[in-house]
Amino acid sequence: MKKRIVTVILVLTLVFALAGATAQAAGFFDFSKRSRMVTISQSEYDRLKRFSKLDAMLQYVEAYYWKDPDVNAMVENAARGLMYGLEDPYTFYYSAEDWQEMKEDDEGEYGGIGIQMLGNAEDYSVIITRVFTDTPAEKAGLLKGDQLVRVEDLEVNAYSMQNAVNIMRGEIGDTVEVEVRRGEEYLTFQMERAQIHVNRIAYTMLEDQVGYIVLYEFAGESGKEFAQALNALREQGAQALVVDLRDNGGGWVDHARDIADLFMDEGVLVYCEGRNGEREYYRTKNGSDAIPLVFLVNGNTASSSEILSGGLQDVGRATVVGTQTFGKGIVQSVIPMDEDSWGFQLTVAQYFLSSGAPVHTIGITPDIISEMPKELENVYFQLGDLADPQLKDAWEAARDKLAK
Repeated sequence: MKKRIVTVILVLTLVFALAGATAQAAGFFDFSKRSRMVTISQSEYDRLKRFSKLDAMLQYVEAYYWKDPDVNAMVENAARGLMYGLEDPYTFYYSAEDWQEMKEDDEGEYGGIGIQMLGNAEDYSVIITRVFTDTPAEKAGLLKGDQLVRVEDLEVNAYSMQNAVNIMRGEIGDTVEVEVRRGEEYLTFQMERAQIHVNRIAYTMLEDQVGYIVLYEFAGESGKEFAQALNALREQGAQALVVDLRDNGGGWVDHARDIADLFMDEGVLVYCEGRNGEREYYRTKNGSDAIPLVFLVNGNTASSSEILSGGLQDVGRATVVGTQTFGKGIVQSVIPMDEDSWGFQLTVAQYFLSSGAPVHTIGITPDIISEMPKELENVYFQLGDLADPQLKDAWEAARDKLAK
């Protein structure tokens, strides 16, 4: 009986809501209530009608919920749900707080624990791909390769990853509890947030005139910093270059194009194609450095990293060493709203190499396969340490280019 009563009330609410909207469309005035109706077009009315279900539910909550509802919180979660309905882990809503934290992340200074993560679109797992040095995460014992399963009370997956980031960041000195899966074992860590400084680039000279640059992510001023690192290595006598993109989950596409432009003369690096077939081309210009070039990649090399390494491999400009890359061949736009106070990220296109080869769910296939031995997967090697077997293979490939 109660269910039927509720149904009738909801139907009446919906009818009244639509009746009011119809009156608005007709341009009527309700003088008895001294309220003015606003005229809207039929297309606007049809668009609003799509949300009548939500409005009917909201009216019922406002009328009958057992205490005063927080309507703003409901709207915030409805916005998250709208993006969630696309079932795309790379598309999500940024609240005002999320938006500010995203900008802080790009600037590279924030209060947190010091990890970098990558979400898997197939099984929705979230893997720690980098533990920053001298951070709470490193001191607590978190390792690259750990699967993040819980942050405080939040169960972590690719869809909730941004929420997990929001919890891990915040007031310096506050404690955060994190649970990871390492092999078959579940481990819990308690950490105090600290000031995190994200370095995007590290570089050094290897033996036999080979320069080495580690690019951690495409953010901040990474394009400018990469060019500075290349110039510094050239001044130190670098005649060949290894660029390490292992565990680099990507970032801004423009940064990938800017870095590619250092090594590739005028041409198409990649192109993006939207759902209606429209294309946007990312081009390089003349004036490149002809230094022999090797990219080092692995299964966590994704997105802009695949654009850079795959794009230059595709035109014969670079050799790729390592293992098959992640295969994130789609691009997102970060869209600011309401005078840059909140926004959302939306997948808008798939990208293809200049030859037309797709990357999404496929990845980039290395020219030289180099596997990391299982027992060394979580070992931290010092910058440029050739005891790292994959780096050694990349260095040998760069050295062989010099000999030709």
